[in-house]
Amino acid sequence: MMLFRAVIAMGCGLSAVLAQSPYPPFSGDPFQKYNLSAPGIKASFIPYGARLTNLYVNDKNGAMQDVVLGYDTGAQYLNDTETVHTYFGAVVGRYANRIKNGTFTIDGVTSQIPKNEHMGLDTLHGGNVGYDQRNWTVVAQTSNSITFSLYDAAFQGFPGDVLSYATYTLDVSPDGNPRWTSRMVSIPLNKPTPIMLANHVYWNLGAFVNKDAQTILKNPLQMPYADRYILFDGLEVPTGQLGYTPNTPYDFTTSKTIGQDIAKTVNGCGTGCTGYDNAFILDRPRYSAPEATDLTLLTMSSPDTGIRMDLYTNQQSLQIYTCDNLNGTITSKSDQQKGGGDAYQQYGCIVIETQQWIDGINHPEWGQLQYQVYRPNEEPAVNFAQYEFSVMS
Repeated sequence: MMLFRAVIAMGCGLSAVLAQSPYPPFSGDPFQKYNLSAPGIKASFIPYGARLTNLYVNDKNGAMQDVVLGYDTGAQYLNDTETVHTYFGAVVGRYANRIKNGTFTIDGVTSQIPKNEHMGLDTLHGGNVGYDQRNWTVVAQTSNSITFSLYDAAFQGFPGDVLSYATYTLDVSPDGNPRWTSRMVSIPLNKPTPIMLANHVYWNLGAFVNKDAQTILKNPLQMPYADRYILFDGLEVPTGQLGYTPNTPYDFTTSKTIGQDIAKTVNGCGTGCTGYDNAFILDRPRYSAPEATDLTLLTMSSPDTGIRMDLYTNQQSLQIYTCDNLNGTITSKSDQQKGGGDAYQQYGCIVIETQQWIDGINHPEWGQLQYQVYRPNEEPAVNFAQYEFSVMS
């Protein structure tokens, strides 16, 4: 009961402001699992962070495997927030990733957001209490789809109110492959504001079925249009410079295993860190469009289960994090312990955040402000991502 009261209080923060909003405070169980299914795929979500907790697809032997990391019970996600704060499976926002010095200026007005990372030097994933810690309201549900909503009444010092909807759908592609579609729509209501939501899902397509599958190092990964990436300092805050991936450890334009060059990435995920935690820019082909969703922008597979995932999105960047900081202290879900391991290890997973250029609000020289700042008299912010699953022959 103490945990339940704590998460309700946290989800209803800034109650004085919320009381003035047209949306009532959250009520219900923030940890209740909502189960969806479609042919060849099953998934579960909870209101706490509009969070994906399980996603099952068939492996090469026809057995369903859970390919995302997390916990067995919903209440464990609150404990995670209060301790290691992994953001397992949650929506992060109002602005995903990092904001330099926790500040930005729009139309001459400067905002200061809580600096919650690196001992108060920058903002990560929306501040002290981001969207991952909010209780989202279920507003629609069918057997294969669910929609959550969140009314953000100027949370964490961001300018203006924002109404967001996260719709998750399971179905089958025209090719007969199961897929999960995430569509997040955010509507600024009264002030111009930066908006950049992202799903923060930890993937392991090997589902920890054997010793090799305890990490993703032997998994092939390809991002055919990722010729550039954003350079950052030792705190992983962008410097404004861009790098080219060809002939570097960051070149995944042709398929290679994630572990092939990972030893060459010393300090590549921050000072003293070896691994990937980088924002790859998606330079679509000349005759495509900047936000085209008809291209396969990432392909990843596991030799252990034969599961392959193809990603389609309208976003122009992918943040790739290879779970460099996991260290075996988080117990894996019970159905992911059949391969001999019982905890999530370093490089045991990969996070793929579909988003725009990180900290683009502080780098107008990039020409990305139209994808960073949204206004009440303009179109809403939309993050569309589709994950299609198949089995390698």
